[in-house]
Amino acid sequence: MLASKIGPDLLPPAFFPVSLNLVGRKCVVVGPADDREAVEKVEALHEVGAGVVWIKDHTALREEDVADAYFVIFTPQEEAPAARLRQLADRHKFLLCAIDQPKHGFVAMVATVKAGRSRLTISTGGVAPRVGRKLREALEVALDERFARFLECFANQRRRARAKHAGSAERRAAMIKSAEGFKVEIRLTYPQWFLDELKILGPSVID
Repeated sequence: MLASKIGPDLLPPAFFPVSLNLVGRKCVVVGPADDREAVEKVEALHEVGAGVVWIKDHTALREEDVADAYFVIFTPQEEAPAARLRQLADRHKFLLCAIDQPKHGFVAMVATVKAGRSRLTISTGGVAPRVGRKLREALEVALDERFARFLECFANQRRRARAKHAGSAERRAAMIKSAEGFKVEIRLTYPQWFLDELKILGPSVID
């Protein structure tokens, strides 16, 4: 019953976080060749083994181009074609992400930070992707090659602790001790217009 009430103009309170296995699945990116967003999405899809179709001119998009798709990403900031894609997504049951137009899609892209084996994802629910990009860029600076090496060394420490204290109550204590000294500090700077609104509205929700 709930699904029947969900329409393109209704945003959820939050998006449900998942990761997709796209190996061998048809994924369509709709966006011009000089669009950084489209280029990034094409590269990311290739990286995970998806079968990628890139349509650089959205005015040439045909229904049959996406009818058998599993996932479609639309990057142009144009309302009418995004709304049309949403209709096609409802008809053909493919996943749709309309960049910066969350009311038309039902997938919100996450910003991914890679550091060695670690993967950190950031989502703003599709409503503030540029904020997500800023967070990603800051984390990419912080989680550098030294952090990647620390993860590898930490993994070695855990393996040695498991081997040395196998079956012992000291095992967990040894693993906790390995993480001692690792700290994370976060500092955010907000634009002045936001700080001004906070002074005026206090804890009220800003519309």
